[in-house]
Amino acid sequence: MSSITVDGPRRFTGRVRVPGDKSISHRALMIAALSRRPSTIRSLSDGEDVAHTRRAIEALGARVEDHGSGGVTVIGGLRGARGPIYLGNSGTGIRLLAGLVAGCDFTTTLDGDASIRRRPMDRIIHPLSAMGAQVQGSGAGGTRAPLTIEGRSLRGIEYTLPVASAQVKSAVLLAALGAAGPTTVHEPAPTRIHTEEMLAAAGVRVQRRDCTVTVWPGEVAPPDIDVPGDPSQAAFWLVGACVADGSDLTVENVYAGQARGGFIEVLHRMGADITVDPGSGDVRARSSELGATRVTADELPGCIDEVPVLAVAAAVADGVTTFEGIDELRVKESDRVAAIVEMLAGIGAECRIDGRTLAITGVGQASELGSATVDSQGDHRMAMAAAIAGAAGSGAMTVEGFESTATSYPGFANHLAQSTGWTP
Repeated sequence: MSSITVDGPRRFTGRVRVPGDKSISHRALMIAALSRRPSTIRSLSDGEDVAHTRRAIEALGARVEDHGSGGVTVIGGLRGARGPIYLGNSGTGIRLLAGLVAGCDFTTTLDGDASIRRRPMDRIIHPLSAMGAQVQGSGAGGTRAPLTIEGRSLRGIEYTLPVASAQVKSAVLLAALGAAGPTTVHEPAPTRIHTEEMLAAAGVRVQRRDCTVTVWPGEVAPPDIDVPGDPSQAAFWLVGACVADGSDLTVENVYAGQARGGFIEVLHRMGADITVDPGSGDVRARSSELGATRVTADELPGCIDEVPVLAVAAAVADGVTTFEGIDELRVKESDRVAAIVEMLAGIGAECRIDGRTLAITGVGQASELGSATVDSQGDHRMAMAAAIAGAAGSGAMTVEGFESTATSYPGFANHLAQSTGWTP
């Protein structure tokens, strides 16, 4: 396990270009793997999660050619893998791939690391089984990875998600491409719409209205794609610039589609000085006096990946910020609720869990944040959030397990050094 120590206070200045969006990168590779014609993807995410997805589609029979600087060309064609496919720490990878192969005429086993083996898979097993796939999980109740999917002829279904989840929705929609008849998914709250946007761009018949999406079966012909910057990674720099005195930082070319800009809305309500250039996608953040806000359960799915760093903003804000409907945060790469409480309590912010609500009492200004040692628990977002808190505060933050950042953002430490003057 590696660790770093980030001392503050520091300013966040200059310009940062974050990696290509992880969610779009996963889907671009998978949809291209189904295509009969080559598809070029530029600015692909360079994190380990997406690298696992690339290796997965190659194991299944697709060919991927490198062009450098995150550019690849995918020549599709799925024929089945010779052995189990390992997805590391990627919940998106394992859940979406299960849908991708559910209707194929071969059997696939999908596995991951210890964290993935703890995460609930019944949420994809149920709808894929209803479509006719044979999905066998492991562990108690057969609801954990590894998953063995015996591809079969599928039928279209109408399915209501028990919890808002873009991963589950996407698994069902990918399986729907090979089903007999249309498939309709109802969501309890809006989630990111990358899958339906990208399927429509690939020539698939897609109909979306409010929180309902219907996909008809058909072949895909995806266009070439330039992957925009990942807003979930941009969030770290934007929060850092808002909470640290004397900061003025721009993140370039950030994707801001549905359910991806929710964290910016939260920060705006808190009083953050953030401006978005809709033409370039550049987002600029400057030092701000933040006040508390309420993030409702309906709103949380639209910013759930950003909660660890939003919690840092809440720790600096004046007043009590609440995050409601936090159950889903407990089944991410770590129990993020427990991890956030541990991190913020260590640096001097008061946290309280009241049923399904996390309440954070801010200290009023970043200079009041002290020193602490935090175990990331193998969670890349917790590691990066802790590093941002260390740079903004007046103490020193030691982050254990910092190597987990390679999951989604291998260059994070370098960008932290460039934007703050911190020396690794």
